[in-house]
Amino acid sequence: MRLTRYTDYAMRVLLYLGSHPDRLCSIKEIAGAYNISQNHLMKVVNDLARAGYVASVRGRFGGIRLARPPQEISLGAVVRHTEGGLGLVDCASCVISPLCGLSRALNQALCAFLDVLDGYRLEDLIGSPRDMAALFDFSTPAPWDVAKPEADVGAAAPAMAQSRPSSRNSAASSGGRSPSSVLAVQSAGASAGSR
Repeated sequence: MRLTRYTDYAMRVLLYLGSHPDRLCSIKEIAGAYNISQNHLMKVVNDLARAGYVASVRGRFGGIRLARPPQEISLGAVVRHTEGGLGLVDCASCVISPLCGLSRALNQALCAFLDVLDGYRLEDLIGSPRDMAALFDFSTPAPWDVAKPEADVGAAAPAMAQSRPSSRNSAASSGGRSPSSVLAVQSAGASAGSR
């Protein structure tokens, strides 16, 4: 079974908002963080707001946030909402449907799939909001990127640049250069400083 892009985007929005619980976020910001279409995301966010998963605040300093705590948002409920009809096959028009057991087997499989998703809350997917937010914020090092106190800080900088996930935002924050060119500049600066 493959979930739609719509469901994928809905889950991304909820994960992003859940990892930034202390502030309002913009659709533009979320689209930029995932490098996805802002127009598609706007439709998804409007639907999530109508369904009560997201609250929106209008105005100049407005934005969106979770409408409920993450522990109250069921993954199964979100998937049911965003996927609409979850029928895996169209057995109604098939000539062998009165005697075929495929429909029953697929329905059991779908129920098992949804039962597993019902066991997860958004809170379970986020883990630590601070650690999750660090993956989106390229201006501060992620907790696992921070050099140990006894390590040479100058040597840690290239390693930190290499371990960060690549994104359009990382290139934008480095003056339009790719992470590899930033690493090359950092390496060149480090070797020039050692002369």
